[in-house]
Amino acid sequence: MVLDHDVRMLEKNNIIVTTLEKIWNWGRAHSFWPLSYGCNCCPIEMMASGAARFDIARYGYEVFRASPRQADLLIVAGPVTVKMKPVVQRVYLQMPEPKWVLAMGNCAISGGPFKDGYSVLPGCDTFLPVDVYVPGCPPRPEALFHGLLELKAKVLGQR
Repeated sequence: MVLDHDVRMLEKNNIIVTTLEKIWNWGRAHSFWPLSYGCNCCPIEMMASGAARFDIARYGYEVFRASPRQADLLIVAGPVTVKMKPVVQRVYLQMPEPKWVLAMGNCAISGGPFKDGYSVLPGCDTFLPVDVYVPGCPPRPEALFHGLLELKAKVLGQR
């Protein structure tokens, strides 16, 4: 049982009491290193989010990685075809733990307007564990930012 006097003494001496897990999750939530898979129009909006007009750097997520071994967030933007499914799965498996997946766009979520085609999968959640869905066709950079902030809240344990 923590007494009110003890809490005031800790605040007075600038002592913070927390767990190591909360510190790690705080660092993870404030510095995602995304790896992107993109096809069609959604990746253009994702690239626009890094431009000066929208500036994804203000959230600390601007370090897009070229190697899955250095990334912790897979952004699936656009449709995933039957031929690309094993490649995206392999990239996901090569990412170190903990890892998250963000499905960006109607095609990545449900197949979009291509869902009736023979080669497009009905969403990447059929073979990947998706943490956050960002709907739209194509979703605006603001929607991507909202999805990243929702993922941040999920990692911090607020959701």
